[in-house]
Amino acid sequence: MTENIVRKPSWLKIKLPKGTNYTRVKSIVQQHNLHTICTSGRCPNMGECWAAGTATLMIMGDICTRSCKFCATQTGKPLPLDRDEPVNVAKSIALMGLKHAVITSVDRDDLPDKGAGHWAKTITEIKRINPQTTMEVLIPDFDGNALLIKQVIDARPEIISHNLETVKRLTPMVRSRAKYEVSLQVIQTISGSGILSKSGIMVGLGETRDEILETMDDLLKVGCHVFTIGQYLQPAKSNLPVAEYIHPDVFEEYRHIGLAKGFKKVESAPLVRSSYHAERHL
Repeated sequence: MTENIVRKPSWLKIKLPKGTNYTRVKSIVQQHNLHTICTSGRCPNMGECWAAGTATLMIMGDICTRSCKFCATQTGKPLPLDRDEPVNVAKSIALMGLKHAVITSVDRDDLPDKGAGHWAKTITEIKRINPQTTMEVLIPDFDGNALLIKQVIDARPEIISHNLETVKRLTPMVRSRAKYEVSLQVIQTISGSGILSKSGIMVGLGETRDEILETMDDLLKVGCHVFTIGQYLQPAKSNLPVAEYIHPDVFEEYRHIGLAKGFKKVESAPLVRSSYHAERHL
């Protein structure tokens, strides 16, 4: 029996990494043993972003306690937290000369506070060493614990992002532990704090147009300000297959619909990822 393979269209061609800035950022990442979602998540925009002198740094290690079916990050038992990481990340941002930094993390369900305290320390150190640098943080759901989310909020990054990843119907299939309603609660907590809130989804997993529009409405109801939509790309054979490649014209339509519905900013294109053009979202 022949397996049905959805062939990748021409509009998903990725430029090869090159340039002085790309080499410099790569060198800093390697020398300081930094983890980036650019590499762990096999992001298609890594060449473009690193060449522009930006990178999304990933804290708390590169081993996640969850095993979401869309994600390429390694799953297993994480190592203990590195107490020097908050300072090292802050110093690396200074070396890179970033005007806007994006920080994300693996899920650390093994820790009593899910890593919230480490998150707060990292944000605080980045602000101390880089007072002119603005920051976006892409956080886990902390199992919806508002007190843990508040630790991140109290550190006052400029943008706090938490991704829904997919529509409600597909969430149990795509995400290993996270729940759609819990993620909405996380975003509502962020929005209620006065900090700019952000979320995103991938398409091409089998969702319908109506489900995408329903997701937009659900996010707007909890006060979400910025919304991103990108094409799901299967990072490895062990991950979910692509059900469909969405045409760029459809992404543009979703962008216009999202803005008309009330989002302050919508990034919608095949290669858009959560942190893509993040500096424009302030």
